Amino acid sequence: MSDAGARVRVRARVHGRVQGVWFRGATAEQAHLQGVAGWVRNCADGAVEAVFEGSPEAVAALADFVRRGPPSARVERVDLRDEAPEGLLCFEIRTRA
Repeated sequence: MSDAGARVRVRARVHGRVQGVWFRGATAEQAHLQGVAGWVRNCADGAVEAVFEGSPEAVAALADFVRRGPPSARVERVDLRDEAPEGLLCFEIRTRA
């Protein structure tokens, strides 16, 4: 059983048709629903990058969401990397990297 106060952080880089399809907005909505902090942004190479911080279960739910994306997205690949939590308190949509 996990510690109720445990926080994890995952960085996701999502490849495919993920820009111009409301990917960032949909990811932010899911983060708010799950109570996850972090951010999401478009990258110059056409990918979307996101950071999720929260409970292990909530972060896993966000990772599952970005593997699918919103209906008009076509996710081809998601690279996930665990990172040390930074104590982020909210979720934001950032401008292009």
